[in-house]
Amino acid sequence: MEQKNGTSFTGFILLGFSDRPQLEQVLFVVLLIFYVFTLLANTAIISLSHADPHLHTPMYFFLSNLSFVDLCYTTSIVPQLLVNLRGSDKSISFGGCVVQLYISLGLGCAECILLGVMALDRYAAVCKPLHYTVIMHPRLCTLMACASWIIGFADSLIQTVLIFLLPLCGRNELDHFFCEVPPLLKLACVDTAMNESELFFASVITLFVPVALIMFSYSQIVRAVLRIKSSAGQRKAFGTCGSHLTVVSLFYGSALYAYLQPSNKDSKDQAKFISLFYTIIIPMINPLIYTLRNKEVKGAMRRVLWKDTASR
Repeated sequence: MEQKNGTSFTGFILLGFSDRPQLEQVLFVVLLIFYVFTLLANTAIISLSHADPHLHTPMYFFLSNLSFVDLCYTTSIVPQLLVNLRGSDKSISFGGCVVQLYISLGLGCAECILLGVMALDRYAAVCKPLHYTVIMHPRLCTLMACASWIIGFADSLIQTVLIFLLPLCGRNELDHFFCEVPPLLKLACVDTAMNESELFFASVITLFVPVALIMFSYSQIVRAVLRIKSSAGQRKAFGTCGSHLTVVSLFYGSALYAYLQPSNKDSKDQAKFISLFYTIIIPMINPLIYTLRNKEVKGAMRRVLWKDTASR
């Protein structure tokens, strides 16, 4: 971003929750606990997926990728937030803001695509069970996971460049707790309608294509499950998809709610808390959603712990 008055631009002030000092103290403690738990839970999922041969399947390959995305996504935001909550200095350098926006956007876009890929995996597992291992072979899984990362960060590069080409005219107070697209657009001192249109088209691939894949996959899954005559078979088929569908609903629901809020003071506060939800809470609860009722993961934990105990 440039300034029209010609003065040098050093950075932004992240207002965050600075108008509520007592809330900042509570948030610091709560978010620190949540962050540590997020690191431990997602690292555990990644470690289990690699350590236990029973989890060397496409589903757990993609799940470990999702856990790594969540771990990195939270780390791109929470440490800076904790520093700002703890001290009086709420600033972030211009370069720091650019990096944070690029990384968090890239990881968010990669997660959108990855959730779409995981829906295709569930479609193959439920609708094409006899050909599942042939369709979802390791090379294809690796290719789709890499494509999620590459497309996500390519899209993020386009959006980041478009955002920081806008003139600020001296404005540097960002009414948010991290560098995100909507509050950055509000700092611009020019009409941003064209930029918003460009950003919309740039995000189509990472938003609407995965949504289309998810809707197609689950429409086919529902049709396949309804053809199963036994209720036990239907429950088992739906059970393999329930965790993924829950994660998709939470992620897309909270993100869309935050981005589609009208611009008034109350909605700004709501947007901040919703952003906390999809940047911190969702990465923390995703491992729980996938493991609480998952016998394979629980079995893998027992085998790894037993192996570790036996080796001693």
